[in-house]
Formats: sequence, structure tokens, C-alpha cells
Amino acid sequence: MATVAAEHTAFDVSAIRAEFPLLQQETDGKRLVYLDSGATSQKPAAVIEAMDEYYRTYNANVHRGVYKLSEEATARYEESRIKVQRFINARSGKEVILTANATAALNLVAYSWGRANVREGDVVVFTEMEHHSNIVPWQILAQFTGARLEFIHVDDQGYLREDDIARVLELRPKLLAVTAVSNVLGTINPIRELTTRFHEAGAVVVVDASQAAPHMPVDVREWDSDFVAFTGHKMCGPTGIGVLYGKRELLDAMPPFLGGGDMIREVHLDGTRYAALPYKFEAGTPNISGGVGLGVAVDYLTALGMDRVREHERELVGYAMERLVEVPDLRLYGPPGEHHGAALSFTLADIHPHDLAHILDRENIAVRAGHHCAQPLMDRYDIPATTRASFYIYNDREDVDTLVTALHKARQIFQL
Repeated sequence: MATVAAEHTAFDVSAIRAEFPLLQQETDGKRLVYLDSGATSQKPAAVIEAMDEYYRTYNANVHRGVYKLSEEATARYEESRIKVQRFINARSGKEVILTANATAALNLVAYSWGRANVREGDVVVFTEMEHHSNIVPWQILAQFTGARLEFIHVDDQGYLREDDIARVLELRPKLLAVTAVSNVLGTINPIRELTTRFHEAGAVVVVDASQAAPHMPVDVREWDSDFVAFTGHKMCGPTGIGVLYGKRELLDAMPPFLGGGDMIREVHLDGTRYAALPYKFEAGTPNISGGVGLGVAVDYLTALGMDRVREHERELVGYAMERLVEVPDLRLYGPPGEHHGAALSFTLADIHPHDLAHILDRENIAVRAGHHCAQPLMDRYDIPATTRASFYIYNDREDVDTLVTALHKARQIFQL
């Protein structure tokens, strides 16, 4: 189906939507409006078929067998690694570690690089807008090493506070952990600028790109960040597969995170020699079908063109902001549309987001309600939760209009 995407002369959402089997569902005559791609995206038929083909025609373990099935499985799996390398413009496939998800990738850095390099009294910095997966590993690392945690706070518009950035830079931090795009506020952070400034202060920079890689071009060489993590299931790929990019010189110096099969060169009773990159960090049988599916998802997005994906979503989010402010008592969170990613969070009067999500579900609209694994950010805005509508390549203005109509209906139900 990536071939079909490549044939689109314009960003034809109807044609794209037709390539996603799940989006063909209707309930009570109402088309499914899926607005939760920030949690997980839907999968095009090409990805589903590629994974089915693996299990039906060449299911075997990778990197081990010398028979035909195993060699084909290995070739397909490793092709996906190279596709990811090109997708993010890494220098080498050796810098692409395939993990279970972005959480696993960030924990790999915290446990392997962190415990080898962070010492008591070192300053570890993360931001107030981070997903829990880019907070908790650093808290655990600080508890283990005695490092000191510092935080960059968020202003009322959803931007990182410049005075806080300047303050933590003066502390000569050891590490900065920062999201490229907030999964709640939609804030697009200036990763290249932050990386340059924190490198000058002597810090290693770890970027959570889970909300960036599916939605806009990501060039790890342009960013110059030391580690970049993202996950397959938010970018048209399957669950259970993610990516850690790391600069080769850092990865070479790091000890393994997990020990076992496939990450070794030689094992003897008195010691072990580890495999070269990237396999040193890929212990055990991997998610082979997931790796194959990720490669096809990368093909699909590459065929669409990530610049075009970003432009489509920028225009759509701008339109959504214009329409949503028409709803009385609705409050939007985050910066203006030009600096906004694909996720829009809001509250509606005193309706609890969970109740609002249930009402929207009756209209066959899927949104996320809750703290979005970003409780410190909820504390910052003194709210328990928000409703989040997150857009993707298969959404259009009609979806926005359907959402706005349903929100007006919710106000009527709650007699506002």
C-alpha cells in the first residue's frame, strides 16, 4: 500500500484513509473518527499484510540459522534497520538499536550510559512537560547514584521557560532529557538549539521523539543530540517495536543493558565477550514481525513525504484551533498552531474529561482523556486531566467539524 501512497498527487486524505482497514468501521451509521493517534496510530494494510506474510511464509529466528527461512527473516529484519537509519538520517545502521518501544529505549540509556557515567552530585535535568517514560528512569538513576534532579518549567503558553533553561545551564548539568514534541501541549521544542547549548555546558542530550518521528522530518545529524528514542506503534507500525538512536562513540563505550543470547561474541565459564553494535544491546529473540512491520511503516511514511505530513497536520491543527474556540467554556492548552504538533488538549467547563470522552464515544469519536502519562504537567496547570484530540494523516476538516458538533451536544447534555 506504500505504492498507493506514493501515487497521491496531493495529500488525499480519503485515499489514505481507505488504506487503513480499521478506519472503515461504522457504528449506528456513524463513521469512526479516530483522534487518538498520539496514543497509538492505526495501521495501513501494507503493514498488516507484511507481518502476516512473515508468519505465513518465512517465520524463523534471526541471526542464528543458516537455512533459507532464517536467512530471509534475518534479511528482512535487517532491511528494516537500514530503512530506519535512512528515515532519521543516522550515519550507520550500527547506531540504530531496535527495542520494545521508546520506554525501553530511554531506560536503556538510563541504565547503561547513566549508571556508567553519572555520579553523586551530578545534575540531571528534565522538563516539566515530559512523558513519564522520560521522567521515571532519571528519578531511578538519581536514587541509585545520588545525582541531583533539576527541572525546566513551562510557562502559561506551554513553552519551556528561558529563565529556567539559563539557570540549569549554569549548574553544568551532566544530562538533559527533553521531548521533541509534548504529547499533551503539542509544543515543538527547539531541539537543535537546546542540544547546542547543553553540549556547550558539557551535558549529554537525550531526546524523546515519540511525538515527532510520526509527524515531521527527524534528522538526528541536524539535531546533533546524543540519543533519540521513538516508538513504532505511533507511526503506522506495530506495537512492541521501538528505536534508540545513539552516537556510535557513546554506544561503543556503554556496557550492555541485558545479557543473554544474540548480544554475545563468545561465552565461557570465566567470562564473556560482547557482540559489536548494534547487537550488544539486543539480547534475546527480537520482535521479528514487529521489525518487519516497522520497516514497511517507514516505507509508507517515506512515500507520503514527511514534509507533506507535517504541512497537512499543521493546517489541520490550525483549523481545529479556530473551530474549538467557538465552543463556549472550552479551554485549549499549548502554544499557537504554528508551533504546535498534532495533539490538542482541552477542558470543557467542569465536565470531567472521562465523562466527555464517553459522550464523544457515543458519536463514534475516539479521543484520549486523563493525565496522558504527564502528571507533573497536570500539576503545573492545576487540573486533574484533559481531553486530547490527536490528529494524523488520515484525519481531515470533516473530523474536526464532527468533533466540534459533538462538543456542543455534550454541553447540552450537561445543561451548560
